[in-house]
Amino acid sequence: MSGQIETAAADVKSASYYKHHVFFCCNQRTNGEACCNDHGAQKMREYAKDKVKALKLAGQGAVRINQAGCLDRCSEGPVIVVYPEEIWYSYVDSSDIDEIVTEHLQNGRVVERLRIRPAS
Repeated sequence: MSGQIETAAADVKSASYYKHHVFFCCNQRTNGEACCNDHGAQKMREYAKDKVKALKLAGQGAVRINQAGCLDRCSEGPVIVVYPEEIWYSYVDSSDIDEIVTEHLQNGRVVERLRIRPAS
């Protein structure tokens, strides 16, 4: 049975339009609650998008940087999630974004120091 699941997962991954699809939470709350956009999420999304384009990593079969509404992890924010691996990251500044782009998106290595673990 395990082999069938792995084969199905490989088929889904190979059928994906992008190798990596990155979602930046850019939610802005108006009631004073914590939100990713209070930490410059929109600016960092633009930065990541420009960096991916400059490295010629953007487009079909490569990387797509998208904006998302609330990803419901505000207390850990700002946050991004990278699919299809379902790896969640928090970041502080552009150097963290550089590391995620270079290590994860370009070289396929998870950046453990920025990774957010699933809630237990």
